[in-house]
Amino acid sequence: MTMMTTQDGTRIFYKDWGAKDAQTIMFHHGWPLSADDWDNQMLFFLNKGYRVVAHDRRGHGRSDQTDTGNEMDTYAADVAALVHKLDLKDAVHVGHSTGGGEVIRYVARSEPGRVSKAVLIGAVPPIMLKTPQYPGGLPMAVFDGFREALARNRAQFFLDVPSGPFYGFNREGAQVSDGLVRNWWRQGMMGGAKPHYDCIAAFSETDFTEDLKAVSLPVLLMHGEDDQVVPIDASARKAIELLPNGTLKTYPGLSHGLFATHPDLINADLLAFIES
Repeated sequence: MTMMTTQDGTRIFYKDWGAKDAQTIMFHHGWPLSADDWDNQMLFFLNKGYRVVAHDRRGHGRSDQTDTGNEMDTYAADVAALVHKLDLKDAVHVGHSTGGGEVIRYVARSEPGRVSKAVLIGAVPPIMLKTPQYPGGLPMAVFDGFREALARNRAQFFLDVPSGPFYGFNREGAQVSDGLVRNWWRQGMMGGAKPHYDCIAAFSETDFTEDLKAVSLPVLLMHGEDDQVVPIDASARKAIELLPNGTLKTYPGLSHGLFATHPDLINADLLAFIES
């Protein structure tokens, strides 16, 4: 178990594979998962000669089940602490869903020279919640429903999400992967109920507008056009308007979990962006 201890005493689990002098790619997982969600991408890029890093966000996976600090500023501070510990320079940060919010919040505040590029996949910015500025967002009732389902029967909720909208397995003709569903459930149940509950507000109510505007580095947005969890019109198609140096690549028919259902396609596009 490779662990880092943050300033507030929270132990964060992380993986660090590959030559330490190689170009680094750091992966940031979605809610309520863990670094294991990136196994395919980490092995792919490791075999391409990259150094690959991924951590379990506080409250998730093998990291401490914190009852405090389960919000975006602390998540980003934890990333900064890990980056400093590993002395990562010119790294590419890749975030999915909640992890995409974590990436843009971290990158907007990062030390010069620490980051070269960023990738947001099915990511939550600028904000998931419906607001006067973003009327196309989702109503609070959706996220209240998440909290109710988690508190009532987290184990069942964590089966229902991957079995249905997350991977698009509720669509007619979908090729359902029982392994993906079970692995999603396994990762989710490793984390803590309290931090998972708190993180719902973090991923839905955090406004990343100013973070997006502040990042001048190249940013690639990758988003499935059939994303039922983070609808593309309220997220990526709004975020691209705010990024000074952004590129949007969309995928017809693909779901929120597109990098898991179509890894060959996503890995190739990631590689092309990183090497460009």
